[in-house]
Amino acid sequence: MITSEIRELFPILKQEVNGHPLVYLDSAATSQKPIQVIEALKHYYEWDNANVHRGVHTLGSRATDAYEGARAKVAKFIGASSEQEIIFTRGTTTAINIVASSYAKSVLREGDEIVLTPMEHHSNLIPWQQAAKATGATLKYIPLQPDGSISLTDVENTITDRTKVVSVVYVSNVLGVVNPIKEIAQIAHKHGAKMMVDGAQSTPHMKVDVQDLDCDFYALSGHKMCGPTGIGALYGKKALLENMEPVEFGGEMIDHVDLYESTWKELPWKFEGGTPIIAGAVGLGAAIDFLQEVGMDNIYKHDIQLTNYAMERMTQIEDLVVYGPTANRAGLVTFNLGDVHPHDVATVLDAEGIAIRAGHHCAQPLMRWLEVSSTARASFYLYNTEADIDRLVMALQKTKEYFGHAIG
Repeated sequence: MITSEIRELFPILKQEVNGHPLVYLDSAATSQKPIQVIEALKHYYEWDNANVHRGVHTLGSRATDAYEGARAKVAKFIGASSEQEIIFTRGTTTAINIVASSYAKSVLREGDEIVLTPMEHHSNLIPWQQAAKATGATLKYIPLQPDGSISLTDVENTITDRTKVVSVVYVSNVLGVVNPIKEIAQIAHKHGAKMMVDGAQSTPHMKVDVQDLDCDFYALSGHKMCGPTGIGALYGKKALLENMEPVEFGGEMIDHVDLYESTWKELPWKFEGGTPIIAGAVGLGAAIDFLQEVGMDNIYKHDIQLTNYAMERMTQIEDLVVYGPTANRAGLVTFNLGDVHPHDVATVLDAEGIAIRAGHHCAQPLMRWLEVSSTARASFYLYNTEADIDRLVMALQKTKEYFGHAIG
């Protein structure tokens, strides 16, 4: 398990909420930030704040070095072969939209197929719905097993020679399922399709090597991996990105402009129109430094141990239903407590100083597959402990007593 010293690096966790020490179990929505990231942002704004690339003055040069240095850190962190393959975005949602708007709409034709799963976050569903409407392509879905996982046999049966894009979440934000991305990519490529990966929930918790996965595109969000909000990245194989058109136009991404025609900068800047998210990139770089210092293997082991402990404790609570597989799941537990509405569960837990998520988790098709309208979700990260799980279980028992009429 990761030591308690790690927890001390997160200032926000030292507060009390409703008279109780804070237990933060909502990291799948957004993670907390260590002091190293907070100080990196503070230092940037106090010492280096300037626009990048265009200025020749000292602050502009330092800001550019910090911004491009962060890009290099992202590339190394996920195993990209070149910094040119890393496009800074506002997050996973923007990254997926770039691929769906630029690459997919340029290659899709009527009758082509886009393959997804029913467990996708809305951010990896709606852009493809729009791409299908714009091109006449067809959406297809890999069916789910009873525990919410997918089988490679079903993948083989769903992807065909008409499939042009396969877009799958690496780790489900509801079920905790870890999908076999490398094997899915192999099947996609066998049929000539390109593989897009939603890495929002995987990148913070496990080692990622996009070259080993052999995915064509990979999206991540900084705020889920100890970085600031509003910053993320799109990885794309260089040959694909070079042939894609930008989706935002204006300053920063141009090479030459005439009154009637313009040309674009080379990768990666042609996709980064306007003043970029400089401070966010600096903070993301600091977050990557922090995560690498802790060790991604250590974080993954810690998450698995916490999840196994939570599953063991929570499944002992009568009338509590846990969704998703019992094994090979990431650091979250999604559940319902009898007929108590998840928002009521979350409200009682908040009164005990415990922060969880309640709702449909931007995965309404999956909620319908589960035959529920919403669920509660406790998600874990490197700063959580077994004592946090014990607090959660005690609070759930109190919730059960309080809403006794709605349980059983």
